[in-house]
Amino acid sequence: MTQYVNSDYIYAKFSGKMGQTDIIRKMASEMEDELTGNILPFWMTRMTDGTHGGFLPRMTGKGTPDAGAEKGAILNARILWAFSAAYRVTGRKEYLETATRAKREIIDRFYDKEYGGVYWSLTPEGLPSDAKKQIYALGFAIYGLSEYCRATGDAEALEYAVRLYNDIESHSLDKKRNGYLEAFSRDWSPIGDMRLSEKDVNECKTMNTHLHILEPYTALYRVWKDTRLEKSLKNLIHVFTDRIIDRETGHLRLFFNEDWESSHDIVSYGHDIEASWLLHEAAETLGDKNTLMMTAPVVETVADAAAMGYIMRGGMMYEFHGDTGAIDADRHWWVQAETVVGYFNLWQMTGRTDALEKASDCWNFIRRHIIDKDGGEWFWSLRADGTPDTDDDKAGFWKCPYHNSRMCLEIMERSRSLTI
Repeated sequence: MTQYVNSDYIYAKFSGKMGQTDIIRKMASEMEDELTGNILPFWMTRMTDGTHGGFLPRMTGKGTPDAGAEKGAILNARILWAFSAAYRVTGRKEYLETATRAKREIIDRFYDKEYGGVYWSLTPEGLPSDAKKQIYALGFAIYGLSEYCRATGDAEALEYAVRLYNDIESHSLDKKRNGYLEAFSRDWSPIGDMRLSEKDVNECKTMNTHLHILEPYTALYRVWKDTRLEKSLKNLIHVFTDRIIDRETGHLRLFFNEDWESSHDIVSYGHDIEASWLLHEAAETLGDKNTLMMTAPVVETVADAAAMGYIMRGGMMYEFHGDTGAIDADRHWWVQAETVVGYFNLWQMTGRTDALEKASDCWNFIRRHIIDKDGGEWFWSLRADGTPDTDDDKAGFWKCPYHNSRMCLEIMERSRSLTI
């Protein structure tokens, strides 16, 4: 387990290149320690299912394993991504072993051999439980399989990633109005309840699913330079710039009907900042100069809009509801991780020192309040009243080694490539 020091950074004024270099090197070193000493060991040692194979489906916020919960496709796909990426960046064989276990879960158990796609969930024993086809889940399976292929060159992982891409394009793409529909029954027939979770609005198109199709299509394009995928990825970027991003506010709109009409005034600060850097990553991966030039100012606009929810030394808040004026000021684990990457990316794009300051400030906030120094991994959130949330899961259907591992790996890789 990583040893944590109860001290903050010296809050640098970022007045010169040497100060920036020191801050970045310190961040990268601390994140590598966090990744290899806390996050990944937690999942390797405490979340392996020794009875039914694969991974345990849940651990409560108080650290109690729940082997009787349903096993989620998203959790397993995110484990696959995290350990594949960690193996690629560090070369540690134990990460490849865990990634391979996750790959087998996705291909052997979650993949629907009759209709294609992946099941939403399995029983604890590994049999289909909820067989609906939630496109969000297919996206994460593509993301994990593509990263495994990137790390290893594995042909089987690429084959299944391409199969799932074809499933999305065949069944979910709205060929008349553009964009992707949310969910289907097992055999791809229409389904009444398309919600990703109970807190979501039951609309047929959402920002969240589009963001997590953009993300895996980018990952797949790195390992499969297919012309149809290239068109799909470029189209998704335009869906964001033309449909999802509110041009007046710079925020993402979250829920839409079939005709892209939205009547829901909700701002998700974490999705704003996450989308900013994922859009930039997609444009860079495409390698098309015109797309990159078009996207760059949008990235800056969305990242600046997200800053409405950021509190220096206090992290990024969760949501704002414009219809009521209500603010959800909880600081969720994933929002903080995406904030670090988003503002680090903005600094790399623009050289703006205020962006780098936010990135390092938010990492410092994570170290103080989000990392569980006693129980391992991260708390679900720091509540608005300043207490850690131990009621929500430590690990489970939605709480996975994805946002926090990715933050560490992104800063580690980006810091190595800098020439400041």
